[in-house]
Amino acid sequence: MLDPRINAFRPDLADVSLRDQVEARSFVEPVMRQCLDGVLPLFDTPSADAHQVSQIRYGEFVDIFENRSDGFLWVQNRMDRYVGYLPDTGHLGDSIAMMSNRITALRTFVYPEPDIKSTPIDELTLGSFVSIDGRQNDLLALANGGFVVASHVMASEYAHTDDYVFTAGRLLHTPYLWGGRTARGIDCSGLVQLALEMADIDAPRDSDLQAQAFGHPLESHWRDVPWKRGDLVFFNGHVGLMTDTDHLLHATAFTMDVTVEPLSNIVERGHEIVAMGRPF
Repeated sequence: MLDPRINAFRPDLADVSLRDQVEARSFVEPVMRQCLDGVLPLFDTPSADAHQVSQIRYGEFVDIFENRSDGFLWVQNRMDRYVGYLPDTGHLGDSIAMMSNRITALRTFVYPEPDIKSTPIDELTLGSFVSIDGRQNDLLALANGGFVVASHVMASEYAHTDDYVFTAGRLLHTPYLWGGRTARGIDCSGLVQLALEMADIDAPRDSDLQAQAFGHPLESHWRDVPWKRGDLVFFNGHVGLMTDTDHLLHATAFTMDVTVEPLSNIVERGHEIVAMGRPF
């Protein structure tokens, strides 16, 4: 069975590429657009009070399958293939800019003019793709409008950091946010996904999908496992990264932020370790 979280299909509508795999009343060719907002929420249903299940970052491409009359778009993020409903804010561009540069600061402001004293019009986050159209002093002009601090941007081929635990550590104390995948707010799988992404490792969006991609059952009791820095630890509905032999770095609703604590503490709170792994 195809997973509807990462395959765009419903009983009434589906991606044309799934024609031979699912049943639907109609199939459509998607229309590709690029996100021009710092971050947009992705919902599980087309409603403003629906649950946020993920986010779309500035520069990411989405495939639009349905433009609804209620102000929502049914889309799939090309970055991690996640499917959901996006509010139609008018900030999806049809003039596609190249993803030649990335934001390397945790957060950076977008200014309306090349002046850091001007009031920011947006905020971009770690990993966001940007296309540059010139430079004025210490600010870079974005192809889609606005200016960002030059030192917060790096060419995409040089922006990666192999040490994904270090990247995750940069997000320490970031507020916990269900469905979040940015330095503004992040959940457990979003933290792992972003850290791996900045190491050029493709990672699914949700913790169970990450466990399928990278995990394997423990070969002994968790206390007897020779944990190493960089190990991924999977629980039921949760994931984190080991920073050493004893401590887990994770985004948790228990403290409502990204934190480091002894692995034993999480287990003692009733979380069963179901798998472990490494992303290579």
